[in-house]
Amino acid sequence: MAASLTLLCLPCAGASATMYLRWRRQLPQWIHLAPVELPGRGGRLCEPPVEDFAQLVAQLCYEQHGAMQGRFVLLGHSMGALLAFGMARHLRAMGRHLPLALVASGSAAPSRRDPGRFADKGDDAALIADLRRQGGTPEEVFASPELMRITLDVLGADYRVCESFVHAAEPPLPMPLHVFAGREDEIAAERIETWSAEAAQGFSLDWFDGGHFFIKQREAEVLSVLVRHLAGVPRGEAHAARAFA
Repeated sequence: MAASLTLLCLPCAGASATMYLRWRRQLPQWIHLAPVELPGRGGRLCEPPVEDFAQLVAQLCYEQHGAMQGRFVLLGHSMGALLAFGMARHLRAMGRHLPLALVASGSAAPSRRDPGRFADKGDDAALIADLRRQGGTPEEVFASPELMRITLDVLGADYRVCESFVHAAEPPLPMPLHVFAGREDEIAAERIETWSAEAAQGFSLDWFDGGHFFIKQREAEVLSVLVRHLAGVPRGEAHAARAFA
């Protein structure tokens, strides 16, 4: 059996930690699933959302300090992939323990993000249209004014998080980087493949049938590939980051 590890999972824009709860029944016992709840949703609904990328990354690294000890991996889908990447960089800058691997799903590489992606997304109608276009939102949400209001408020805040992200040139991360992508997603393949520039110790790219939410549409296949990658991470403990030029 592979050595046990903690898998911290960051949600996509507009979502909560519950998007990963189904995985608990499907992942092997040596993977301890740790869905990360962001402020302003789910169990943290009473807290104001954080709308600045750097602030949110720093806050999550502080809040998840206990979970990011020993052997751990960061995974995120869409906005969550960007947050996982930001957290890995922040941990390195702080000289903290680093994840054994980074898993980025459904996201363009940080250096190839579309600057116009969130233009004209400042009103409810535009946000609802975006939810419809991407899929992945249950019809019960659209049918409930209360759930729709919560979803739109969270989504708007998350889009502002993504807008505030600024990519800075830094050395590649010293850990394996595994990227998952949907063949029918609107993100161009070249923008996904460029994730390879962020990896210094191994890179993989797995394509799955489906659109932006292929992780739901092809869940069993995604988890099978994920387990295979996680079984191959180094058996040692996470190591403290070294300073970089």
